[in-house]
Amino acid sequence: VIDATSLGWGTRVKGFIACFAIGCLCSLLGSCLLWVPKKGLMLFAVFYTLGNIASIGSTLFLMGPMKQLKRMFEPTRLIATIVMLLCLILTLCSAFWWHKEGLALLFCILQFFALAWYSISFIPFAR
Repeated sequence: VIDATSLGWGTRVKGFIACFAIGCLCSLLGSCLLWVPKKGLMLFAVFYTLGNIASIGSTLFLMGPMKQLKRMFEPTRLIATIVMLLCLILTLCSAFWWHKEGLALLFCILQFFALAWYSISFIPFAR
């Protein structure tokens, strides 16, 4: 079963590239939609968050889902992971349920810094 469901290295790299490209495209689209009158900030928050989720999801192709989850919740990066996931969730909540544009923008900014902190946590001695 494991051999039948595992992906070859070439397929993993292609999946990573495709998912990462979709993430970058969503983030770029969100930046372009920022200038749409009235709903631009909400669209930016949603597409920027979806882009970050897709970019993080792209690493699942390289490491595999279980190894990725184990590494995300290691004690050395547990706080960075929780803050990053919380910022992603709070951005979407402020856009969809609370309808607070300023809060959505704040959470997008925090999301950027949380994602940077999370990414740096994978570099040895960078913490």
